[in-house]
Amino acid sequence: MAPGVYRFRDAGGRALYIGRAAELRRRVASYWGSLRDRWHLRRMVPQIARIEAVECDSEHDAAWLERNLLERSRPRWNRTTGTESIVYIGLHQRLEVRHDAGGPGRCFGPYLGGDKVRLAVSGLDRVLPLAYAAATLGGFDRDLARMRGIEPASRLELAATIEAVLERDAAAAATVQAELKHRRDTAAAALAFELAARIQEEIEALDWVMAEQKVTNHQSTVDVDIHGWAEGVLVSFQLRAGRLGTWTQRPCAEAVGRARALATPREWRAFATRTAMLAARLA
Repeated sequence: MAPGVYRFRDAGGRALYIGRAAELRRRVASYWGSLRDRWHLRRMVPQIARIEAVECDSEHDAAWLERNLLERSRPRWNRTTGTESIVYIGLHQRLEVRHDAGGPGRCFGPYLGGDKVRLAVSGLDRVLPLAYAAATLGGFDRDLARMRGIEPASRLELAATIEAVLERDAAAAATVQAELKHRRDTAAAALAFELAARIQEEIEALDWVMAEQKVTNHQSTVDVDIHGWAEGVLVSFQLRAGRLGTWTQRPCAEAVGRARALATPREWRAFATRTAMLAARLA
């Protein structure tokens, strides 16, 4: 099953817990297992009367939706709003991880997870070493740039490729990922297993950064209401200031439900309908 966010409610309809999962079905089922790593939730499980879930387009998107929901309302059994920090990637003379959207040059994000984003930047630097295309370099850096075949004239091309990757251009991303995999496999063949493991982490982190991020987009300036209807269940979300942060669902007559679904912006309809169908199955 897809990644997503789940919510447990008690018999009175009160939210008990909101969580996220790389695989929704497996994660939700685990609450009726041993809970060895989540002992504090054992007393919550007998109170669960209803399960609600939203399928997301990526694990990164699920992490954002969980955070957005918990910042609006934290159920009793949730301890925090999330462990990942919010960061950005700045592109100017070099790539850098920033904690806000300011600074010179272009800024991409926001992203969740400072460690993952730093690994992604490391992977981009490995394949597209923009810092070595600077006009002024010290002697040692000049030697490294020469060894890599990088010169100041390479700067525009390197920057353009980095921009394309961070804008989620499929062809540019595939080229960078293919080169990282080649370097990983070369390192492994040379028995440089630590290097191979590091590059594999960079590959996974780059996947995280480039993954679809639908529920959080700070560039969005339009506030919209999103509705999906299926088999008597209406699911509703509110997008405010670029963040999807309110999620409700309730029984609804077909005429009303379909009318609200049709009023939903086209780019959100598949997401809303998919969620409503899942809600109907879980009802």
